[in-house]
Amino acid sequence: MISSDDLRFFNVLAKSATLAECARKLDVTPPAVTQRLRALEERIGIRLVDRSGRKISLTDEGALVASHGTIVADAMEALSEALADRKNAVGGHLRIAAPHGFGRLHVAPVADAFARAHPAVTVTLDLSDHPGAQLVATCDVVIHIGPSAHLNQIVTTLAPNRRILCASPDYIANAEPIKSPADLMRHRCLVVRENDEDVTLWRFLHPSKEPETVRIHPTMCSNDGAVVREWAITGQGVAIRSEWNVAGDLAAGRLKRVLPAWEVPAADVVAMLGTRFGRSARTTAFLAMLRQSLSPVPWRRKVGR
Repeated sequence: MISSDDLRFFNVLAKSATLAECARKLDVTPPAVTQRLRALEERIGIRLVDRSGRKISLTDEGALVASHGTIVADAMEALSEALADRKNAVGGHLRIAAPHGFGRLHVAPVADAFARAHPAVTVTLDLSDHPGAQLVATCDVVIHIGPSAHLNQIVTTLAPNRRILCASPDYIANAEPIKSPADLMRHRCLVVRENDEDVTLWRFLHPSKEPETVRIHPTMCSNDGAVVREWAITGQGVAIRSEWNVAGDLAAGRLKRVLPAWEVPAADVVAMLGTRFGRSARTTAFLAMLRQSLSPVPWRRKVGR
């Protein structure tokens, strides 16, 4: 009564907020989605979607079909992957999640090269403000900056990445001197709010002194790291940014390190893998290509280190 094509269609529908969104995902018109849904419901004799609201709402029977459809789709994909692995073929659908800025600059070009090198693979790259372990269940690879808070995830380090306290030369020249971390409490501080972290608690390490922790009072904050970087360049204040993000600015003199004798805890670039996809041939091949693109470390080449 229900074919595998029906289940694939309904899985997309069930994961869409509206029929229009489903149509975009399937690259068809909304009337085509409506017509196919109506034909499916008539064939099985059960209503699957409640049409009383603007957003898609599944009936109990629709939720049942969606859940079983996911099981069937996963089983079919697992079988395809197992057969591909038997002949060492790289195929299937590669799902990647990465932060916006790092993803655009360092992951997207590798995804492009990977798709060209492996025509049997299709690729989805989702860029998010804060990709995290919650995406591992639906992705092959989640690129993350910093340590994973979820110890049950498979994590592999791709590249080292320091975090740097920095400000523009104009700000440093015109503001009070910053001789110790405690001085930051009297300065304009810029922060990125992300990953539910306490971003107002700045920690510092010194090779010959006790660690220091400072509670700063943000003058400006954003959930977009690129915005905070630009604010720092224009002289709005002091910020902590990833080395990969500001290495070029430091080399060009647009930003300067503040308190260079003190270090901020590093945030390496890591890949989090789900146990379901972690050993697939496509994941292994993509990680090898991504790791190769990050060696030598691109942001350290910019400053000649």
